[in-house]
Amino acid sequence: MMDEFGLYPREEPFDPLGVMLFKALQVISLMFFIVLLAVSPDSKDGKIDSKAEFIITMDWPDSHPDDLDLFVQDPVGNIVWYRHREAGFLTLDRDDRGGGNDFVVVNGRKIPSPIREEIVTVRGIVPGEYTVNVSHFQATTAQPVEATVKVQKLNPTAQVIFDDKLTLDHTGEEKTALRFSLDAEGKVIDVQHRQKSLLETFHNERNNGADLDPKTRVRMPRRE
Repeated sequence: MMDEFGLYPREEPFDPLGVMLFKALQVISLMFFIVLLAVSPDSKDGKIDSKAEFIITMDWPDSHPDDLDLFVQDPVGNIVWYRHREAGFLTLDRDDRGGGNDFVVVNGRKIPSPIREEIVTVRGIVPGEYTVNVSHFQATTAQPVEATVKVQKLNPTAQVIFDDKLTLDHTGEEKTALRFSLDAEGKVIDVQHRQKSLLETFHNERNNGADLDPKTRVRMPRRE
């Protein structure tokens, strides 16, 4: 036979134990690689952890030309708004100016976006009371506009702690949507609707480049 002259390769005897050990080694190596990726520190400098404890949103009807603003104050007095987008653990992630700036750029062209929404995230826990206000910065239509305010607790699981509507009808009007309190563990222990003006903070500050609204006599910060 031709095989006697070594012209055909010979098959090695089958070893089931060796095959099982080899497969087990492959599985262990894969698991080790996955664990290594999970625990290895990020080598990129300046990376910001996007983890948030709460998210606060305020929206109004799509394509509406009016400009509404979201103001949020934490228990130690920090306030985020369009002029001060980061304060303490608070961050204004989206400032929406109604018909003034709602567009996206695609292939160098500005395309109008109908979405009307402002978003504030709370990235750490400070126990005490938080105030969420809505201000009617510019009433282009001179008609009442309804805004929806929602507060969601994200950790350990997503939970809506507030979801309600309020109506504003003139430039300079400010309303408190809610005031909610947290304990040291970040648990919501109280939700109230007592009114509290955050714009008075700016009214009492001097030389802030602002004008008094003729209807409300509230000092209105001027957009740049």
